[in-house]
Amino acid sequence: MDIEQLLIVLLIGAIAGWLAGLIIKGGGFGIIGNIVIGILGAVFGRWLFDVLDISIGGEWLGPIATSTVGAVLLLILLGFVRKK
Repeated sequence: MDIEQLLIVLLIGAIAGWLAGLIIKGGGFGIIGNIVIGILGAVFGRWLFDVLDISIGGEWLGPIATSTVGAVLLLILLGFVRKK
């Protein structure tokens, strides 16, 4: 992975984490928190979309949407785990 790909991953992770924070909690988690949640959400979302055979196209919008959906679902699951 070169520096350009790393920056793209971090940017998409930050956007997806911020969007997930807005959807679930009403705010973001800070830049580092947004990036971490977005990247974990991307991994989870990509796995889930592969299992369900869902494909969202696009150079930027597809990965952001997949990462955001994954991050939202991840935050929901973490919320259930915290309450128990």
